[in-house]
Amino acid sequence: TRALDVGSGSGYLSTCMAIMVGEAGRVVGIDHIKDLVDLSLSNTARSHDNLMKTNRLKYVVGDGRKGYSDGAPYDCIHVGAAAPTLPQPLVDQLANGGRLVCPVGPSGAIQDFIQLDKDDNGKVTSKKLMGVVYVPLTDKNRQV
Repeated sequence: TRALDVGSGSGYLSTCMAIMVGEAGRVVGIDHIKDLVDLSLSNTARSHDNLMKTNRLKYVVGDGRKGYSDGAPYDCIHVGAAAPTLPQPLVDQLANGGRLVCPVGPSGAIQDFIQLDKDDNGKVTSKKLMGVVYVPLTDKNRQV
């Protein structure tokens, strides 16, 4: 199982995902803010260093809207910030049989929490799960 955590922040959810995928799984946490990636590394090292030493979990600095193609395809993608529209690179990096969850909508307003599934043949379906309000998925230059 491979998972991608976009906007990994403090590393909490990425660490949880790495525990959930088991010893054979791999998780990538990506954030465009290097200080947050450094925080993730430090937080994870304190109590779950084995996850990084065994390559079950890695953190990278990068534009999460573009995903992380080096680890693709992913069975699971979580996006922790709202995109104005669903980023196509994330859909492209989702494995057949995979699921992506992402808040979608305008900054500062109610957004839709979207579940996108890709079936075994690559057909994509999506549904709105609920209304949410997340911070915007942005790049380093437009970070609030």
